[in-house]
Amino acid sequence: MSNTVVINIRTETRLKNRAQQIAADLGFSLSSLINAYLKQLIRTKTVFFSSVSEEPTEFMLQALKESEADRKSGKSSPTFDTADGAISWLNNPHRKYAHQS
Repeated sequence: MSNTVVINIRTETRLKNRAQQIAADLGFSLSSLINAYLKQLIRTKTVFFSSVSEEPTEFMLQALKESEADRKSGKSSPTFDTADGAISWLNNPHRKYAHQS
């Protein structure tokens, strides 16, 4: 005798199909992911819906390009052993970057 039951839910066809495809791409069945979610719900007694996109925004992509260009040109801070050292460097109007003497 099996210790499993069937749970019937109503959802949009497109939603189910997309979820099944993503689960398959990750190497899971949709059923195994739903079971994992239910176990997490029981264990944590919390519901979590992430609305944060994992794709970087255009602003973030531009900032990354600029920081990479700064790093390649040597315009980067020296390393610090303490937070106080970093703050002192930031507050120094005559600070020098890592590549400067």
